[in-house]
Amino acid sequence: MRLYEHEAKKVFREMDLTIPKQYGVIHSPDELDGLKLKFPVMLKSMVLIGGRGKAGGIKKAANMKEAKAKAKEIFSLVIKGYPVETVLVEEAASEAGACYVGITTNPVNFNIIAMASAEGGVDIEQVALERPEAILRKELPANNTTLPQATASQFAKFLCKGLKGDKALEKRLADAVSKLYATYQRFDCKVAEINPLMITKGKKVIAADAKVVLDDNALYRLSDLFDLLGVREARHDVSEPTRDEVRARDAGFTYVDLLPENARKQKDKLYVGLVPGGAGYGIFSIDETANIGDRFFGGKVVPVNFMDSGGGPPVNRVAEMFHLLMDKEIVDIVITSRFGGISSCDIFIRGLIKCLRDRHAKGMRMLPVYGRMVGTDLPSAKAFLEKAKIETPEPLKDMVIVVGNQKIMADIIKAGLKRGFELKGKKVSKTKTKVITKKKAKPKKRAKAKKGGK
Repeated sequence: MRLYEHEAKKVFREMDLTIPKQYGVIHSPDELDGLKLKFPVMLKSMVLIGGRGKAGGIKKAANMKEAKAKAKEIFSLVIKGYPVETVLVEEAASEAGACYVGITTNPVNFNIIAMASAEGGVDIEQVALERPEAILRKELPANNTTLPQATASQFAKFLCKGLKGDKALEKRLADAVSKLYATYQRFDCKVAEINPLMITKGKKVIAADAKVVLDDNALYRLSDLFDLLGVREARHDVSEPTRDEVRARDAGFTYVDLLPENARKQKDKLYVGLVPGGAGYGIFSIDETANIGDRFFGGKVVPVNFMDSGGGPPVNRVAEMFHLLMDKEIVDIVITSRFGGISSCDIFIRGLIKCLRDRHAKGMRMLPVYGRMVGTDLPSAKAFLEKAKIETPEPLKDMVIVVGNQKIMADIIKAGLKRGFELKGKKVSKTKTKVITKKKAKPKKRAKAKKGGK
């Protein structure tokens, strides 16, 4: 469950983190008249999506006339498909510097990860790609309730060095990092983030922005937090899902993005879309793909999604599951498995082949598909697959579907990942199955002709 910025700032204030003065939230420009404002103020669109500032959803106003005009502009916005219905009005702090601090969980081993950068107020993912040395990242397996003082000091010194601050600033930064960590632990967060953590001209450290995502599994024990926020029950706002999650919901199947909606693709990594045969198998597919990537491909494999077709999906729904992933630019290859119980292998293979034939006919983006099917209606599925390969070989040339149990799924995933890296211009060693960069062959020197030879 994601909190809106004004809700997250209530949480921060509860934890004694300094925030800008909050004047209130409005639902129309006219409501500004009812607030006791001291200008300048910030007007911020309350949508649960990134990139609000670039979309024009955050503006500064110097007086009431300007505030109403800019509020009207913000309310007219639709940011990444989500209309703005609420605007936060708060104090405009005077910035002298800014940094980033975030606490989250490693999805592989569930260790807590703390991160910080002296480059605040910008896309932290872009910083990670372009200047990884600008980010301090520390994994905290001990899962302490409070952040050890030595760790807080380490982060504060790192930030202070980038901000060219003094000892007094270092102390304030250490305090802010410790309180953000305490917030993460106390309220069972999946993410607690401040970007930017602002240093004002008066040397105060202020959480100018706030992001909090709660763990849905812990909501039952967060009644005190719900009371603080004035929220009556667990909320899943219409603006929470990504575009692909909305697309999947409309098509009748469950889909969850594992990466941020606008995640940047790293050239040396392989991004894997997953079409499993059920919710449990979907979780297994994520774990197994990540594990095989770590063991054999240097940790360069990234599972992109969770997906579940539901029991007995029709052909068109199965086809749409594959369409969604092939439309997703970040995906390099699709791994699939159909363990036919309630669902039919015959319907599954017809849906997959329908997707590939349709995309080929329309000149749409095609991706390799590696997988296995076993279970209900397997004989008819096998017959349809063999016939389809003869009738339309071109659309199916990069589809490898193993029929039956002659191969375990782990081996099929491994083969698919190997093929994916090969298509990305990598060469996989036959001896160690380790990804290495493909080098250009050096031209051979021509042998000198012997004297007297032709």
